[in-house]
Amino acid sequence: MITEYIYSFIVGGALCVIAQLLIDKTKLTPARILTAYVVTGILLTAIGLYEPIVDLAGAGATVPLTGFGYALAKGVEEETARNGWLGAFSGGLSACSAGIAAAVFSGLLAALVRKAVKR
Repeated sequence: MITEYIYSFIVGGALCVIAQLLIDKTKLTPARILTAYVVTGILLTAIGLYEPIVDLAGAGATVPLTGFGYALAKGVEEETARNGWLGAFSGGLSACSAGIAAAVFSGLLAALVRKAVKR
C-alpha cells in the first residue's frame, strides 16, 4: 500500500514539476499549459500509454489535468463502443459531468464567500 502512495506522489509531482518548469522557462501562459496537459492526456490515452500510468500511480495520474484528458478520452471510447459515432459527442461530457459540476459549484461557493467577506 505504501508503494502506491509513493508512485502516486512521484507521478503527480513530476507532472507538477514539468508544468512549473514550463511556466518558469517558457513564455507559455498558464492557460496554454493547462490546455496542453488536457490534450496530452487525451493523446496518451488514445495511443494506450496513459492507462498503465493510471494503473501504476492512481490519483497521481488521474487528479492532474492530464487525468481530465484521460477521463474525456475513456468516456468517448466507452460511449462510442455502446452508441457508435454518437458516443464521440456525448461520451466525454457524460464521463466528466460530475467533476465539471463540482468545479462550477465550488467556484460559485468561492465567489459567494469572497463577496461576503469583501463587504
